Amino acid sequence: MKFDELVQIRHSCRKFQDKPVEREKIIRCLESARLAPSACNSQPWKFLIFDDQVKRPDIAIAASSGIYSASRFIQTAPVLITVLADKKGFLSTAGSFLRNTRFYLIDIGIACEHIVLQAAELGLGTCYVGWFNEKAVIKVLDLKKNIEIPLIIVMGYPAASYMETDAVRKYAVSNRRKSIEEITEFNKNK
Repeated sequence: MKFDELVQIRHSCRKFQDKPVEREKIIRCLESARLAPSACNSQPWKFLIFDDQVKRPDIAIAASSGIYSASRFIQTAPVLITVLADKKGFLSTAGSFLRNTRFYLIDIGIACEHIVLQAAELGLGTCYVGWFNEKAVIKVLDLKKNIEIPLIIVMGYPAASYMETDAVRKYAVSNRRKSIEEITEFNKNK
C-alpha cells in the first residue's frame, strides 16, 4: 500500500469486533514505534499492552470511570496500548525548559502515529484516547510517580456496522478538512 493511500484509510475506530488481534500484528505495530525518531534518541516511551481478559477490563473500566465515561467505548477494544512517558531524561528536560516545549510528548506522538499507521495497513482499527482517568489507571497499574500516561491507543478489528457508517462519515469529514491552500504558505514573512 502506498503512503498516500494509508493516510487516507486510517481513521479513529470506536467499535470493534469481538475478535482477538494476533500477537504478530501487535508486535509489528510496536516494531514500527520502536523505529520512530526521537529528540537526542531519548526514546521516552514504553508501551504496556493488554490483550487478555485478566487485566484489560480493569484498566478499561478505570480509564473510563467518573467524568471520563464518554470514553467507555474502550471497554470493547480487544487491545489496549497504555503509553507511558518517562519525563526524566536530562537532554529532553533541558530542551523543554529552554524552548518551553515538552519534546518527549512530540516524540511519543511520532511513535504512536507509527503504531496506528502500521495497524491500518494490517487491517486494524485504532483510536487515540486522551480523555481518560489517568490517576485511576496509574493506581490499577501501580506505576512509579515519575511516569505519565499521555494517552491510550485502543486497537482491534473494526466492527462491520462501524465500517459501513464510517464510509459515509469519512466522506463528510473529507469535505470538512481545510484545503491545502488554507493550511499552507510558501516564503511569506508575515
